[in-house]
Amino acid sequence: MRKLTAFLAGLVFGIGLLLAGMADPAKVLGFLDLAGAWDPSLALVMGGAIGVAFLPFSWAKRRQRSLLDAPMQLPQKRELDRRLIAGSLVFGIGWGIAGICPGPAVTLLLSGHWQPLLFVLSMLAGMLLFAVLERRRDH
Repeated sequence: MRKLTAFLAGLVFGIGLLLAGMADPAKVLGFLDLAGAWDPSLALVMGGAIGVAFLPFSWAKRRQRSLLDAPMQLPQKRELDRRLIAGSLVFGIGWGIAGICPGPAVTLLLSGHWQPLLFVLSMLAGMLLFAVLERRRDH
């Protein structure tokens, strides 16, 4: 049941990304172009997503287990640190260069274009590099 729920949640998320225009690199780059022809429509999408998520996250904070009886796994850390800021900068730079981020990139894999495949392979290589560096850091 958990795998089916995860699949359905991912499917709804992917469809939402497509409908909202988040999988269109030109639209994303238009949103990020604050000094040029700025397209504010994705700000409305993000605001709507925050509004929709507010009540479920408030509910989840008060629970120990999910509706499917899995342990609730919400972030506990609240402070900003150098690693979070550096990671955010790398994410933002990648988003600005490519016009896509991880969710839309996975959604775009089925488009038949090579760019999303290159993006996802690069993202996986970065995740692997991070895991290797983390293991070295811990030892």
